[in-house]
Amino acid sequence: MDQIPWWHDAVVYEIYVRSFADASGDGVGDLAGVRSRLPYLAELGVDAIWLTPFYRSPMADGGYDVADYRDVDPLFGDLAEFDALVSAAHETGLRILVDIVPNHSSSAHPWFQEALKGIGRDRYMFRDRPNNWLSVFGGPAWTQLPDGQWYLHLFAPEQPDFNWHNREVHEEFLDILRFWLDRGVDGFRIDVAMGLYKADGLPDTQPGFSAASPIWSRPEVHEVYREWRKVLDSYPGDRAAVGEVWTDSADDLARYVRPDELHQSFNFAWLEAPWSATAFRKVIDDTLAAVPAPTWVLSNHDVVRHVTRYGEGSLNPAAGPARAHAALLAMLALPGSAYLYQGEELGLPEVKDIPPEARQDPIFFRSNGEIPGRDGCRVPLPWSGTAPPYGFGSGGSWLPQPDAWADLTAERQAGDPASALSFYRRALATRKAMRGTLPGTISWLDSPPDTLYFSRGSLICAVNCGEQAAELPAHHQVLISSGPLDGDMLPPDTATWLLTR
Repeated sequence: MDQIPWWHDAVVYEIYVRSFADASGDGVGDLAGVRSRLPYLAELGVDAIWLTPFYRSPMADGGYDVADYRDVDPLFGDLAEFDALVSAAHETGLRILVDIVPNHSSSAHPWFQEALKGIGRDRYMFRDRPNNWLSVFGGPAWTQLPDGQWYLHLFAPEQPDFNWHNREVHEEFLDILRFWLDRGVDGFRIDVAMGLYKADGLPDTQPGFSAASPIWSRPEVHEVYREWRKVLDSYPGDRAAVGEVWTDSADDLARYVRPDELHQSFNFAWLEAPWSATAFRKVIDDTLAAVPAPTWVLSNHDVVRHVTRYGEGSLNPAAGPARAHAALLAMLALPGSAYLYQGEELGLPEVKDIPPEARQDPIFFRSNGEIPGRDGCRVPLPWSGTAPPYGFGSGGSWLPQPDAWADLTAERQAGDPASALSFYRRALATRKAMRGTLPGTISWLDSPPDTLYFSRGSLICAVNCGEQAAELPAHHQVLISSGPLDGDMLPPDTATWLLTR
């Protein structure tokens, strides 16, 4: 029997490097800070970490505007520190995925600087006339140069889109992959994985077009990932790639996850589902029916934290945290991999009151402040102490931290068995203890309205999304619950794992 690859059922922890831990004292997280917190991650119980971009960058979009794909920005350290982090992570038993950004570079990239001089413009998307496409970040997706030509940027003007019809771009990224694989990374998270090729002829679209449109996901992109898969397969140790793929259906998502393409793609339908048993069941059914090696994710560095999302609109102020814990148990009970976002294990909410002068997300500025952007989920983590910067580092934090976070520090929660951190540790340890003992399929069980009950072998997961307590199915033992049970009744906004034997 073939051994199941590590990524197939891994728990991966996303580290937004700027906001995780600051070792240098400049108020910005860095690689040495990540290395200093590896014992915390090992104790949490995750299998791997994913690092957001740490490459050389002017930071027009938090590092997703890459000027040099083969070096570490001095803000985060250097290549020697990166190598030390990889070595320490592997010694701790953690794998490392790094972000790769193939849709666009920084306008400070040497190739684009050459293009500004008229050299090698075919590496990017230059045209004599723009179409009517809009940027994901707001405003037109085209910027005009003094010589009259326009270049495409589906994000910020400082992020010009590559032209993937140019073979030189293919060869460059194949070499970039090898550079980091040679340094020991275990794989890649691919930014905007569906967006490399644009619609033929760059046609105008209907008013209100967004770059999240299905005009992306062109069929040519699959050949790119077939090339990348060959590179990954040429290295030992089950190197893997997971794509950031926004699609309209699980069937579309499955086209990226094939034996000769990506190993996984993020399942954003799960993240986007409201707190609803009906919505959850549809996502689960659609995903398991279509996608091999499914993934499940509730938050990331681009969306409102799910503690806040689940609580909005509820009459119960405690609904957000309770629902977040219940959703975690549901996610961890499903076949496939789970991706956690830093700070969710502390129960961190979205920070909504960041003052305008402190904001840094280009979305905020390109929308003239009408869209708050993503800063609220990127506020640096609270580690210890009773006042900002809560042990994040000695030099403050690049985004302001709320005073209320004094009760949410990792230090304070570590000794409290009722805390979010303690619950995450128990949930991950319980899942790890059952690894390899459960089938890769689920069976739905009859359940009361507004609930989800499903089994995987001897494990039953029961989730109550309703407003009334629900009777639990017959069981032998309660393994873990997201909140107190009332005898054989499952309270609202609660989930539990049961053993049948």
